[in-house]
Amino acid sequence: MRAMLLQVLYSIRSERLLVEQISYNLLFRWFVGLAIEDPVWNHSVFSKNRDRLMTFDAVTELFNTTVEMAASKGLLSGEHFSVDGSLIRAWASHKSVRSKDGSDDDRPPDNWHGEKRSNASHASVSDPESKLYRKSSVAPAQLSYPGTY
Repeated sequence: MRAMLLQVLYSIRSERLLVEQISYNLLFRWFVGLAIEDPVWNHSVFSKNRDRLMTFDAVTELFNTTVEMAASKGLLSGEHFSVDGSLIRAWASHKSVRSKDGSDDDRPPDNWHGEKRSNASHASVSDPESKLYRKSSVAPAQLSYPGTY
Protein backbone atom coordinates (compact mmCIF):
# COMPACT_ATOMS: atom_id res chain seq x y z
CA MET A 1 0.00 0.00 0.00
CA ARG A 2 2.92 2.32 0.69
CA ALA A 3 4.20 1.78 -2.83
CA MET A 4 0.74 2.57 -4.23
CA LEU A 5 0.74 5.78 -2.20
CA LEU A 6 4.12 6.75 -3.71
CA GLN A 7 2.77 6.01 -7.16
CA VAL A 8 -0.17 8.35 -6.65
CA LEU A 9 1.73 11.14 -4.90
CA TYR A 10 4.56 11.23 -7.43
CA SER A 11 2.38 10.59 -10.52
CA ILE A 12 4.31 7.50 -11.56
CA ARG A 13 2.42 6.17 -14.55
CA SER A 14 3.09 2.42 -14.30
CA GLU A 15 4.11 -0.33 -11.91
CA ARG A 16 7.24 -0.94 -14.00
CA LEU A 17 8.37 2.68 -13.50
CA LEU A 18 7.45 2.54 -9.82
CA VAL A 19 9.62 -0.54 -9.25
CA GLU A 20 12.45 1.18 -11.15
CA GLN A 21 12.12 4.27 -8.92
CA ILE A 22 12.13 2.14 -5.78
CA SER A 23 15.25 0.31 -6.96
CA TYR A 24 17.39 3.47 -6.98
CA ASN A 25 15.58 6.04 -4.80
CA LEU A 26 16.67 5.58 -1.18
CA LEU A 27 13.78 7.64 0.17
CA PHE A 28 11.29 5.41 -1.66
CA ARG A 29 13.11 2.29 -0.40
CA TRP A 30 12.92 3.55 3.18
CA PHE A 31 9.23 4.48 2.83
CA VAL A 32 8.20 1.02 1.58
CA GLY A 33 10.37 -0.73 4.20
CA LEU A 34 13.23 -2.04 2.03
CA ALA A 35 16.85 -1.93 3.16
CA ILE A 36 19.57 -0.90 0.70
CA GLU A 37 20.59 -4.51 0.07
CA ASP A 38 17.02 -5.88 -0.21
CA PRO A 39 15.90 -6.84 -3.71
CA VAL A 40 12.97 -4.92 -5.19
CA TRP A 41 9.98 -7.00 -6.20
CA ASN A 42 9.05 -7.70 -9.80
CA HIS A 43 6.54 -5.26 -11.36
CA SER A 44 4.14 -8.06 -12.34
CA VAL A 45 4.10 -9.37 -8.75
CA PHE A 46 3.38 -5.83 -7.57
CA SER A 47 0.46 -5.58 -10.03
CA LYS A 48 -1.02 -8.88 -8.83
CA ASN A 49 -0.72 -7.83 -5.19
CA ARG A 50 -2.34 -4.46 -5.98
CA ASP A 51 -5.28 -6.28 -7.58
CA ARG A 52 -5.62 -8.47 -4.47
CA LEU A 53 -5.65 -5.42 -2.19
CA MET A 54 -8.38 -3.84 -4.32
CA THR A 55 -10.42 -7.06 -4.38
CA PHE A 56 -10.48 -7.37 -0.60
CA ASP A 57 -11.22 -3.66 0.00
CA ALA A 58 -7.97 -3.13 1.95
CA VAL A 59 -7.36 0.22 0.23
CA THR A 60 -10.91 1.43 0.95
CA GLU A 61 -10.56 0.37 4.57
CA LEU A 62 -7.24 2.23 4.88
CA PHE A 63 -8.82 5.38 3.41
CA ASN A 64 -11.84 5.17 5.74
CA THR A 65 -9.62 4.60 8.79
CA THR A 66 -7.46 7.58 7.81
CA VAL A 67 -10.53 9.83 7.51
CA GLU A 68 -11.86 8.59 10.85
CA MET A 69 -8.50 9.33 12.53
CA ALA A 70 -8.43 12.83 11.04
CA ALA A 71 -12.00 13.43 12.22
CA SER A 72 -11.26 12.21 15.76
CA LYS A 73 -8.33 14.64 16.00
CA GLY A 74 -10.45 17.55 14.75
CA LEU A 75 -8.55 17.91 11.47
CA LEU A 76 -11.67 17.89 9.28
CA SER A 77 -14.04 20.80 8.89
CA GLY A 78 -17.30 21.28 7.06
CA GLU A 79 -17.18 25.06 7.46
CA HIS A 80 -15.30 25.90 4.28
CA PHE A 81 -14.76 24.50 0.84
CA SER A 82 -11.40 24.58 -0.94
CA VAL A 83 -10.86 24.12 -4.65
CA ASP A 84 -7.59 22.81 -5.99
CA GLY A 85 -6.76 24.46 -9.30
CA SER A 86 -3.80 22.26 -10.11
CA LEU A 87 -3.63 20.28 -13.31
CA ILE A 88 -2.24 16.77 -13.57
CA ARG A 89 -0.26 16.43 -16.79
CA ALA A 90 -1.33 13.56 -19.01
CA TRP A 91 1.22 11.15 -20.45
CA ALA A 92 0.17 12.04 -23.98
CA SER A 93 1.78 14.24 -26.59
CA HIS A 94 0.26 17.10 -28.56
CA LYS A 95 0.85 14.90 -31.62
CA SER A 96 -1.84 12.54 -30.31
CA VAL A 97 -4.49 15.29 -30.51
CA ARG A 98 -6.52 14.68 -33.65
CA SER A 99 -9.81 15.97 -35.00
CA LYS A 100 -12.83 14.04 -33.74
CA ASP A 101 -14.41 14.03 -37.20
CA GLY A 102 -11.27 12.56 -38.81
CA SER A 103 -10.70 15.53 -41.11
CA ASP A 104 -6.97 15.61 -40.33
CA ASP A 105 -6.27 11.88 -40.71
CA ASP A 106 -4.45 12.40 -44.02
CA ARG A 107 -1.79 14.78 -42.70
CA PRO A 108 1.12 14.35 -40.30
CA PRO A 109 0.18 14.62 -36.61
CA ASP A 110 2.60 17.48 -35.96
CA ASN A 111 1.25 19.73 -38.75
CA TRP A 112 -1.40 21.61 -36.73
CA HIS A 113 0.16 25.07 -36.54
CA GLY A 114 -2.34 27.82 -37.24
CA GLU A 115 -5.27 25.49 -36.60
CA LYS A 116 -7.60 26.23 -33.71
CA ARG A 117 -8.00 23.17 -31.51
CA SER A 118 -10.50 22.76 -28.67
CA ASN A 119 -11.86 19.95 -26.54
CA ALA A 120 -15.13 20.16 -28.47
CA SER A 121 -13.49 19.42 -31.83
CA HIS A 122 -10.32 17.51 -30.93
CA ALA A 123 -9.25 14.65 -28.63
CA SER A 124 -6.13 12.68 -27.88
CA VAL A 125 -6.14 9.29 -29.60
CA SER A 126 -3.71 7.82 -27.03
CA ASP A 127 -5.47 9.24 -23.93
CA PRO A 128 -9.05 10.25 -24.78
CA GLU A 129 -9.87 11.15 -21.16
CA SER A 130 -7.27 13.94 -21.09
CA LYS A 131 -8.32 17.43 -22.11
CA LEU A 132 -6.56 20.57 -23.31
CA TYR A 133 -6.28 22.93 -20.32
CA ARG A 134 -4.40 26.14 -19.75
CA LYS A 135 -3.67 27.94 -16.50
CA SER A 136 -3.45 31.44 -18.03
CA SER A 137 -4.14 33.24 -21.27
CA VAL A 138 -0.43 33.36 -22.16
CA ALA A 139 0.48 29.75 -21.35
CA PRO A 140 -0.06 27.12 -24.05
CA ALA A 141 -2.74 24.51 -23.45
CA GLN A 142 -1.48 21.18 -22.13
CA LEU A 143 -3.09 17.74 -22.16
CA SER A 144 -4.07 17.35 -18.52
CA TYR A 145 -6.62 16.23 -16.00
CA PRO A 146 -8.13 18.66 -13.50
CA GLY A 147 -6.82 18.24 -9.94
CA THR A 148 -10.43 18.09 -8.71
CA TYR A 149 -13.50 16.47 -10.20
